[in-house]
Amino acid sequence: MLKILTIAGSDCSGGAGIQADLKTIAAHRMYGMSAITALTAQNTTGVFGVQETPSEFVAQQLDAIFTDIVPDAVKIGMLGRPELIHVIAEKLRQYGAKHIVLDPVMVSTSGSKLLPDDAIRALTEALFPLARVITPNLLEAQVLCGFPIEGEDDMRNAARVIGGGHASSILIKGGHGRQDATDLLYENGAPHWLRGERIDNTNTHGTGCTLSAAIACRLAEGRPLLESVTLAKAYLTGAIAAMLNLGAGPGPLDHGYW
Repeated sequence: MLKILTIAGSDCSGGAGIQADLKTIAAHRMYGMSAITALTAQNTTGVFGVQETPSEFVAQQLDAIFTDIVPDAVKIGMLGRPELIHVIAEKLRQYGAKHIVLDPVMVSTSGSKLLPDDAIRALTEALFPLARVITPNLLEAQVLCGFPIEGEDDMRNAARVIGGGHASSILIKGGHGRQDATDLLYENGAPHWLRGERIDNTNTHGTGCTLSAAIACRLAEGRPLLESVTLAKAYLTGAIAAMLNLGAGPGPLDHGYW
């Protein structure tokens, strides 16, 4: 059985973070493992509290995993302090982790920056070079490239800038766009457009987590990156189109960390 490790925060409501990743991994009939970077009190309407995991304990979790059940792929989500980011990068290098999918959780749905500048700098310097693919949404891509993204030309230029300092591929997710849900995979200097229609569903809490975890699962199977991303996007589109609604409240607002 293929084994997938997710390094991310816990969502007590089960819709995002570690919980969404493990559900996605199980749906792909693979074995999921987790190193938890933070506990959160949250649901689809907001984040009400965050308790970060000490860096040394995250390192202990990674040691326990890699010295026993070696992952075939790694998904990285919510991080925090620069020291935590550097510890994770050090452990991934130490154990030669492969097929790393990095979802840079940096900007909330409302556009609020969730990582301080020193943590963003640590993320780009320490973890970006280790990743097989980096999956920012449009808002996160704007922070990383330094200019507004209004259309496809901007997406292409942003991917070129973000990927300019390292060998990683970039997947800019277009779900925050107004017209459609078209994504751009920029790999080895070549753009690949993944067209998608916008589905009118407000229950999108945890979609970024689900997509990156699904990509990690497909990479673990030995599939090429473009095929892995295409299959993961189809999986996520099907989940959104199912229109499942569990909440009893007025509907999801800015869910913050995911």
